[in-house]
Amino acid sequence: MTNTTPWDERYATEDYLYGTEPNDFLLSMEEHLPVGMTLCVGEGEGRNAVWLAERGHRVTAVDASAVGLEKAKRLAKKRGVKIKTEVADIGNYFLEDNSYDLIVSIYAHAARDARRKLHRTVVKALRPGGMFLLEAYTPKQLLYKTGGPPDVNKLMTLDDLREELHGLTFVHDMEIEREVIEGTLHTGRGAVVQVVAVKSN
Repeated sequence: MTNTTPWDERYATEDYLYGTEPNDFLLSMEEHLPVGMTLCVGEGEGRNAVWLAERGHRVTAVDASAVGLEKAKRLAKKRGVKIKTEVADIGNYFLEDNSYDLIVSIYAHAARDARRKLHRTVVKALRPGGMFLLEAYTPKQLLYKTGGPPDVNKLMTLDDLREELHGLTFVHDMEIEREVIEGTLHTGRGAVVQVVAVKSN
């Protein structure tokens, strides 16, 4: 018997809840992204993974929801690209050292301890010259209620990320407020943290 998650139930619809277009921050960084072995964590229905695959990245999309990743594969097929998918809890996902050129985390809101564990692993998993890109909600998002988990334990600050990603060099790092319009679940002004960090050669 297959275990289902709340996200499986949420994704069990024909609609793509966060849309099928890539995240705006990821899109804005396109010219800086190293093309190669790419990992998208907490990837859900695949909008970012498919967009990256269209640009030549060899993408693995990881998420706890099998239902979401099935939709990701359907989207990839519709767009004429291939992605690899793995159903896993990102807090316990094994990453091989020096194996990725790019790791992308878009609104992957794990509980604090799981997130810290993941981010320590991310630093080791990047190849020299590799990049980590993240956008997520900050605790201030609880005031906006326009998306994201209603649990401060799953939200993050720039100070958190600087500590958790020790060993990477931050080339873009800010907490800002911006309009986040992504499907039906991210709609309106939001308080976000954005990070681009690279591993030294």
